[in-house]
Amino acid sequence: MNTPLRAHDIVNRLRSLQSKLRADLHAHMQSQAIDAWSRAERDDAGDTIFGLDVTVEQALLQRCEEWGRTQRFRLVAEGLDPRGVTFGSEKSGAAPFVLIVDPIDGTRGLMFDKRSAFCLMAVAPERGPTTSLADIEVAVMTELPTTRQVTSDVLWAVRGQGSKGQRDDLRTGESRPIDVVPSSADSVRYGFATVASYFRGGKELTARLDDAIFERVLGPWNADKVEAFCDQYICSGGHLAELALGRDRFVLDPRPLVCKKLGKATSLCCRPYDLCCALIAEEAGCIIADPFGQPLSAPLDTTTNIAWAGYANERLAKLMQPIVLEEVERLLG
Repeated sequence: MNTPLRAHDIVNRLRSLQSKLRADLHAHMQSQAIDAWSRAERDDAGDTIFGLDVTVEQALLQRCEEWGRTQRFRLVAEGLDPRGVTFGSEKSGAAPFVLIVDPIDGTRGLMFDKRSAFCLMAVAPERGPTTSLADIEVAVMTELPTTRQVTSDVLWAVRGQGSKGQRDDLRTGESRPIDVVPSSADSVRYGFATVASYFRGGKELTARLDDAIFERVLGPWNADKVEAFCDQYICSGGHLAELALGRDRFVLDPRPLVCKKLGKATSLCCRPYDLCCALIAEEAGCIIADPFGQPLSAPLDTTTNIAWAGYANERLAKLMQPIVLEEVERLLG
């Protein structure tokens, strides 16, 4: 990467930053009531911002200001200027980069203390408006646990160098390595395979797509057998982690295509910051693409809607990608 920092230095910086944000958030959650976490603070163009988001957003900006004293970079994150916010002066870094962040991906699950969210961060060389997901060279994600959890997973990747992970014990401060190994299964049978349908609207169309794909992959519906399991994890980063860690085999998020088919404009779709850590799943061996099998190449902004598909391995992608493409084109084209 053409920056003053080597890739492993950036990884260490992002891991440290996320660890601090996780500690701040966990302490805040332990001292506040759920009503405070889930209170809607403002409605941005991208999404509703809740009390939990504001807490981490403020801590993120403070720590980016500290980093900016020695390194120039542009921060892209929900709730900020759509063009991003630049930290540091011309003198503090000759080759700036873009840092794209989702401070809390999965707010809705975490703010009711139901399920972990993730802090997502990735870095790409600064190429102006053309900088895209395809340019990301470093990605780090940290699990933001519920108040009932005592461990948190951290995953990271450098392009071309594979993915790594560790599990942090929040009680003792100790960490141990974990394997980042996707499922090697060549079928979704008896595994988790999900077509995202999180929110009101378009569910009938999404359900038809879901049934059509799995009938072709698994055969006619057998009402006496549960042949695949669905996990509506309202967290794109969470699904990427589940794929990379071998828990999910297939994820399809067609929301922008469903809304377009219905003639609806919406901001309730996956955005580039939600998928900025796709590199971690890819470096682990997963296939992450759009529903038509093309690489993800959305600009690093806060407004582009993205439809995407994730497959645990190449064999599964080879089996399912043609089916997904044909059914998406038939039902949503």
